[in-house]
Amino acid sequence: MSKIGKKAITLTSAKVQIQGNLITISGPKGSFKHELPQGLSASLDGKNFAVTSEEKNRKDRVVWGTHRALLANKIKGVETGFEKKITIVGLGFKAQMAGQKLTLTLGYTHKIDYTMPKEVSIEIDKTGQNLILRSNDKFMLGNVCDAIRSFRPPEPYKGTGVIREGEVIVRKAGKTKATAA
Repeated sequence: MSKIGKKAITLTSAKVQIQGNLITISGPKGSFKHELPQGLSASLDGKNFAVTSEEKNRKDRVVWGTHRALLANKIKGVETGFEKKITIVGLGFKAQMAGQKLTLTLGYTHKIDYTMPKEVSIEIDKTGQNLILRSNDKFMLGNVCDAIRSFRPPEPYKGTGVIREGEVIVRKAGKTKATAA
């Protein structure tokens, strides 16, 4: 049995409406719709929201915890939102924002333009090397961070590139000078 699926989700400021298998979640940061597969049902008891498995077959138990986690992320997103930090490390490496377009200077012969989705907001410090991305959709926020990181992944010798907060870069030793005999 799923241990994650059994846990109830506590609501603080989100409002949940259940219409059959369609669940509508709304809060101060936005709203989402989520459709549960057949075999799963949702119930609301005051401020506790729970997902239950109606049948005891393996297929329903497999998706039970997954859908409970997806709903918990959507509820947290509409209540408080998500935030990820990215640091750009390198001489002359920086980011600039113009409208919905993020322009990255990452040591290539050209600048990279990336169009930000409307759901993701970005804050760049004055050096252009510390980025804070915010969204109410955890999945989209992760995809945007991965797309930005893919333009210049961190390299193991100098440690330069686009680095997510908390990411550990295993550094390698460079070449050593051979001594003459």
